[in-house]
Amino acid sequence: MAVYTVHEPLSRDGARSAPERFVFVRDGFSFWALLFGPLWMLRHRMWLVLLGHIALAVALSLVFRLNASDKIGFVVWGLIALLVGFEAGTLRRFTLRRRGYRNIGIVVGDDLELAERRFFDVWVRKDLASAPGPDVAPALASSLRMAQPRSDVLGLFPEPGAVP
Repeated sequence: MAVYTVHEPLSRDGARSAPERFVFVRDGFSFWALLFGPLWMLRHRMWLVLLGHIALAVALSLVFRLNASDKIGFVVWGLIALLVGFEAGTLRRFTLRRRGYRNIGIVVGDDLELAERRFFDVWVRKDLASAPGPDVAPALASSLRMAQPRSDVLGLFPEPGAVP
């Protein structure tokens, strides 16, 4: 199961954004970012991250040219590619935050489609429960209220104040 963070773009007028504009970012290792780091950054329009990657590449090329062997350069480039692969999700979240997106939740799913379904199912229910109007059936509103936990006690522990 993969973990996704959900990002919503901030609108100018303070209204909610259209759900089609939400971005789901998978947390974890990215094989494509490992193999094609700069191209992967271009595809996701991560300009600042790409600029930092190019600056690091130029600086390391100069250092390796002065006093390092080819074997060490190969190992270092491999480690940098591995780092980009592991931190791909973090780099995307950084870019989205700079663009004005805000993190509105975390969802777990086998794939992106299931994660989107789970997130929007809860998101729609929360909207219906927070503003029950004449178009919402009373049975739906009461069933949503009943689904909430009744106490702060978790697991097999007894309720506070209960006699064993």
